[in-house]
Amino acid sequence: MAVPGRRNGMEDDQGDEGLFDEAAEGWAVELGEDIPPHLRALAEAAEMGDVDALRVALDNLSGNIDEPLEDGDTALHLACLYGHLPCVQLLIERGASIDTKDEEGAIPLHDACAGGYIEIVQLLLNAANSQEQIKGMLDTVDTEGDTPLHHAARGEHLNVVELLLGAGASPLKTNSYGKMPAELSDPGTEVKRVLDAVVSSGSLASQ
Repeated sequence: MAVPGRRNGMEDDQGDEGLFDEAAEGWAVELGEDIPPHLRALAEAAEMGDVDALRVALDNLSGNIDEPLEDGDTALHLACLYGHLPCVQLLIERGASIDTKDEEGAIPLHDACAGGYIEIVQLLLNAANSQEQIKGMLDTVDTEGDTPLHHAARGEHLNVVELLLGAGASPLKTNSYGKMPAELSDPGTEVKRVLDAVVSSGSLASQ
Protein backbone atom coordinates (compact mmCIF):
# COMPACT_ATOMS: atom_id res chain seq x y z
CA MET A 1 0.00 0.00 0.00
CA ALA A 2 1.50 3.29 -1.05
CA VAL A 3 -0.13 5.61 1.47
CA PRO A 4 -0.24 5.58 5.30
CA GLY A 5 -3.20 4.23 7.22
CA ARG A 6 -5.21 1.02 7.17
CA ARG A 7 -7.05 0.30 3.97
CA ASN A 8 -8.36 -3.14 4.97
CA GLY A 9 -8.67 -2.97 8.76
CA MET A 10 -11.80 -3.03 10.87
CA GLU A 11 -11.26 0.52 12.12
CA ASP A 12 -9.76 3.63 10.62
CA ASP A 13 -9.53 6.92 12.48
CA GLN A 14 -8.94 8.80 9.25
CA GLY A 15 -11.48 8.14 6.51
CA ASP A 16 -10.26 7.00 3.13
CA GLU A 17 -11.99 9.90 1.42
CA GLY A 18 -9.95 12.52 3.27
CA LEU A 19 -6.77 10.64 2.58
CA PHE A 20 -7.37 10.50 -1.15
CA ASP A 21 -8.56 14.11 -1.26
CA GLU A 22 -5.16 15.19 0.05
CA ALA A 23 -3.47 13.57 -2.93
CA ALA A 24 -6.00 14.96 -5.37
CA GLU A 25 -5.29 18.48 -4.12
CA GLY A 26 -1.64 18.15 -5.02
CA TRP A 27 -0.21 16.75 -1.80
CA ALA A 28 3.38 15.82 -2.49
CA VAL A 29 3.75 12.05 -2.56
CA GLU A 30 7.08 10.85 -1.25
CA LEU A 31 8.37 7.84 -3.13
CA GLY A 32 9.80 4.94 -1.21
CA GLU A 33 13.54 4.45 -1.26
CA ASP A 34 13.11 0.82 -2.26
CA ILE A 35 11.73 1.69 -5.71
CA PRO A 36 14.32 0.68 -8.35
CA PRO A 37 15.83 3.68 -10.18
CA HIS A 38 14.49 2.54 -13.57
CA LEU A 39 10.95 2.56 -12.18
CA ARG A 40 10.95 5.82 -10.23
CA ALA A 41 9.68 7.96 -13.10
CA LEU A 42 6.83 5.50 -13.66
CA ALA A 43 5.92 5.46 -9.97
CA GLU A 44 6.00 9.23 -9.61
CA ALA A 45 3.84 9.82 -12.69
CA ALA A 46 1.28 7.22 -11.60
CA GLU A 47 1.05 8.59 -8.06
CA MET A 48 0.85 12.24 -9.08
CA GLY A 49 -1.51 11.69 -12.01
CA ASP A 50 0.77 13.25 -14.61
CA VAL A 51 -0.42 11.44 -17.72
CA ASP A 52 2.14 13.10 -20.01
CA ALA A 53 5.00 12.09 -17.74
CA LEU A 54 3.48 8.62 -17.48
CA ARG A 55 3.42 8.28 -21.26
CA VAL A 56 7.09 9.24 -21.44
CA ALA A 57 7.95 6.84 -18.62
CA LEU A 58 6.15 4.01 -20.41
CA ASP A 59 7.86 4.82 -23.70
CA ASN A 60 11.23 4.59 -21.96
CA LEU A 61 10.38 1.68 -19.68
CA SER A 62 13.00 -1.05 -19.73
CA GLY A 63 11.13 -3.33 -17.34
CA ASN A 64 7.66 -4.83 -17.10
CA ILE A 65 4.63 -2.54 -16.83
CA ASP A 66 3.32 -4.79 -14.04
CA GLU A 67 6.56 -4.76 -12.06
CA PRO A 68 5.94 -3.91 -8.38
CA LEU A 69 6.88 -0.34 -7.51
CA GLU A 70 6.13 0.01 -3.80
CA ASP A 71 4.45 -2.31 -1.28
CA GLY A 72 3.74 -4.64 -4.18
CA ASP A 73 1.70 -1.95 -5.95
CA THR A 74 1.99 -1.75 -9.71
CA ALA A 75 1.60 1.51 -11.60
CA LEU A 76 -2.05 0.60 -12.18
CA HIS A 77 -2.60 0.06 -8.46
CA LEU A 78 -1.20 3.52 -7.75
CA ALA A 79 -3.23 5.27 -10.43
CA CYS A 80 -6.40 3.60 -9.12
CA LEU A 81 -5.51 4.32 -5.50
CA TYR A 82 -5.14 8.05 -6.17
CA GLY A 83 -8.06 8.27 -8.59
CA HIS A 84 -6.19 9.30 -11.75
CA LEU A 85 -8.56 8.20 -14.51
CA PRO A 86 -6.44 9.32 -17.52
CA CYS A 87 -3.46 7.42 -16.11
CA VAL A 88 -5.58 4.32 -15.57
CA GLN A 89 -6.82 4.54 -19.16
CA LEU A 90 -3.29 4.85 -20.51
CA LEU A 91 -1.93 1.99 -18.44
CA ILE A 92 -4.72 -0.33 -19.55
CA GLU A 93 -4.16 0.69 -23.17
CA ARG A 94 -0.48 -0.21 -22.74
CA GLY A 95 -1.37 -3.66 -21.42
CA ALA A 96 -1.25 -3.30 -17.63
CA SER A 97 -2.78 -6.29 -15.86
CA ILE A 98 -6.06 -5.67 -14.03
CA ASP A 99 -5.59 -8.87 -12.00
CA THR A 100 -2.18 -8.33 -10.42
CA LYS A 101 -2.19 -8.40 -6.61
CA ASP A 102 -0.17 -6.18 -4.27
CA GLU A 103 1.43 -7.30 -1.01
CA GLU A 104 -1.96 -7.20 0.71
CA GLY A 105 -3.60 -9.35 -1.94
CA ALA A 106 -5.53 -6.44 -3.42
CA ILE A 107 -6.07 -5.92 -7.13
CA PRO A 108 -6.50 -2.44 -8.65
CA LEU A 109 -10.29 -2.78 -8.35
CA HIS A 110 -9.95 -2.85 -4.55
CA ASP A 111 -8.12 0.49 -4.65
CA ALA A 112 -10.63 2.15 -6.96
CA CYS A 113 -13.55 0.95 -4.84
CA ALA A 114 -11.94 2.11 -1.60
CA GLY A 115 -11.61 5.61 -3.04
CA GLY A 116 -15.08 5.65 -4.56
CA TYR A 117 -13.80 6.32 -8.07
CA ILE A 118 -16.77 5.01 -10.03
CA GLU A 119 -15.41 5.89 -13.49
CA ILE A 120 -12.26 3.92 -12.76
CA VAL A 121 -14.29 1.02 -11.36
CA GLN A 122 -16.37 0.94 -14.54
CA LEU A 123 -13.24 1.17 -16.70
CA LEU A 124 -11.63 -1.78 -14.91
CA LEU A 125 -14.75 -3.91 -15.30
CA ASN A 126 -15.00 -2.97 -18.98
CA ALA A 127 -11.37 -3.99 -19.47
CA ALA A 128 -12.12 -7.59 -18.46
CA ASN A 129 -11.99 -10.10 -21.30
CA SER A 130 -14.98 -12.14 -20.14
CA GLN A 131 -17.73 -12.43 -17.58
CA GLU A 132 -15.61 -15.05 -15.86
CA GLN A 133 -12.81 -12.55 -15.42
CA ILE A 134 -15.24 -9.98 -14.02
CA LYS A 135 -16.52 -12.54 -11.52
CA GLY A 136 -12.96 -13.36 -10.54
CA MET A 137 -12.22 -9.70 -9.90
CA LEU A 138 -15.38 -9.21 -7.86
CA ASP A 139 -14.61 -12.31 -5.78
CA THR A 140 -10.93 -11.49 -5.19
CA VAL A 141 -10.15 -11.07 -1.51
CA ASP A 142 -7.22 -9.29 0.09
CA THR A 143 -5.29 -10.51 3.11
CA GLU A 144 -8.17 -9.51 5.41
CA GLY A 145 -10.74 -11.31 3.30
CA ASP A 146 -12.25 -8.13 1.88
CA THR A 147 -13.72 -8.09 -1.62
CA PRO A 148 -13.96 -4.86 -3.62
CA LEU A 149 -17.56 -4.59 -2.38
CA HIS A 150 -16.33 -4.61 1.22
CA HIS A 151 -14.09 -1.66 0.39
CA ALA A 152 -16.86 0.28 -1.31
CA ALA A 153 -19.26 -0.38 1.57
CA ARG A 154 -16.73 0.69 4.19
CA GLY A 155 -16.18 3.93 2.30
CA GLU A 156 -19.94 4.57 1.98
CA HIS A 157 -19.61 4.85 -1.80
CA LEU A 158 -23.21 4.20 -2.83
CA ASN A 159 -22.75 4.54 -6.58
CA VAL A 160 -19.85 2.11 -6.54
CA VAL A 161 -21.78 -0.35 -4.37
CA GLU A 162 -24.68 -0.28 -6.82
CA LEU A 163 -22.35 -0.72 -9.78
CA LEU A 164 -20.64 -3.73 -8.20
CA LEU A 165 -23.96 -5.33 -7.27
CA GLY A 166 -25.17 -4.84 -10.82
CA ALA A 167 -22.01 -6.50 -12.11
CA GLY A 168 -22.64 -9.56 -9.95
CA ALA A 169 -20.78 -8.89 -6.70
CA SER A 170 -22.09 -10.98 -3.82
CA PRO A 171 -23.20 -9.08 -0.69
CA LEU A 172 -23.10 -12.32 1.27
CA LYS A 173 -19.35 -12.92 1.31
CA THR A 174 -17.77 -12.51 4.72
CA ASN A 175 -14.25 -11.27 5.37
CA SER A 176 -11.72 -12.63 7.84
CA TYR A 177 -13.67 -11.00 10.68
CA GLY A 178 -16.92 -12.66 9.62
CA LYS A 179 -18.35 -9.38 8.32
CA MET A 180 -20.48 -8.98 5.21
CA PRO A 181 -20.16 -5.69 3.30
CA ALA A 182 -23.39 -4.35 4.85
CA GLU A 183 -21.83 -4.72 8.29
CA LEU A 184 -18.98 -2.40 7.36
CA SER A 185 -21.23 0.52 6.45
CA ASP A 186 -22.60 2.88 9.08
CA PRO A 187 -26.08 2.29 10.51
CA GLY A 188 -28.76 4.43 8.93
CA THR A 189 -26.84 5.12 5.75
CA GLU A 190 -28.14 4.57 2.24
CA VAL A 191 -25.35 2.09 1.54
CA LYS A 192 -26.40 -0.08 4.47
CA ARG A 193 -30.05 0.15 3.46
CA VAL A 194 -29.27 -0.96 -0.10
CA LEU A 195 -27.03 -3.82 0.97
CA ASP A 196 -29.44 -5.02 3.66
CA ALA A 197 -32.27 -4.99 1.13
CA VAL A 198 -30.28 -7.04 -1.37
CA VAL A 199 -29.22 -9.54 1.29
CA SER A 200 -32.79 -10.06 2.43
CA SER A 201 -34.15 -10.20 -1.10
CA GLY A 202 -35.48 -13.49 -2.36
CA SER A 203 -33.40 -12.99 -5.50
CA LEU A 204 -30.39 -14.18 -3.53
CA ALA A 205 -31.86 -17.64 -3.09
CA SER A 206 -29.95 -18.89 -6.10
CA GLN A 207 -26.54 -17.72 -4.80
